[in-house]
Amino acid sequence: MSKSDYPYAPDEFDVPAPEGAPVGVFRAPRSRWSKTWPFLLVAGIFAVVGIGGVYAVSGGFGGGTPEADAKPPAASAPAEDPAAGDPSTEETPVEEEPVTEETPVEEPANPATDINALLAAADKGAFVRVLNDKGPEGESRVGKAALDAKGFTNVKFEAYPGDSGVTVNSIWYAADRKETAMAVAAVLGIPAEQVTQVAVREGDVVVIVKSALTVAP
Repeated sequence: MSKSDYPYAPDEFDVPAPEGAPVGVFRAPRSRWSKTWPFLLVAGIFAVVGIGGVYAVSGGFGGGTPEADAKPPAASAPAEDPAAGDPSTEETPVEEEPVTEETPVEEPANPATDINALLAAADKGAFVRVLNDKGPEGESRVGKAALDAKGFTNVKFEAYPGDSGVTVNSIWYAADRKETAMAVAAVLGIPAEQVTQVAVREGDVVVIVKSALTVAP
């Protein structure tokens, strides 16, 4: 643009300064450093902020988050000594209760079944004598009636001549008459241990009555 084309009137700023006189600030030529240092300052600030952020994220500046710093370091477990027992892991011996074998409970025998079995094996035609030896009066007759009711056909009752020497109701039987004697004992309620084989003078089975008989129904 030429001077002739400048649209504004000349003023004091258009007058050239005398040689050696100071130049206005806005007109002073700027050095290269004055142009460069603001950019360097901004770049330095960004660099410091970036480095600080990287360290904060990666655990720099003392390392680790507050949570990590609060946790004490895990103690290393002591090496186990195979020769020494660990009281915390030793198993307490369990006392086993002795195993007792249950004794099978025998069901009580049915007396009726036992009597029927004994009667089936007995000789109901054998000669049976029921002798009252100081027992209740008429008890020998009771015994005969009970045996008659069970099918015995040759039963005689009477008083015992003399003293038999026994103190409880007893049965004597001749040889080979045990099954018949046991049947008679069952009918009259005389225990098996009071049934004995002896040399009887008369009859096959002899009943000695000393007390009331327990007659089977």
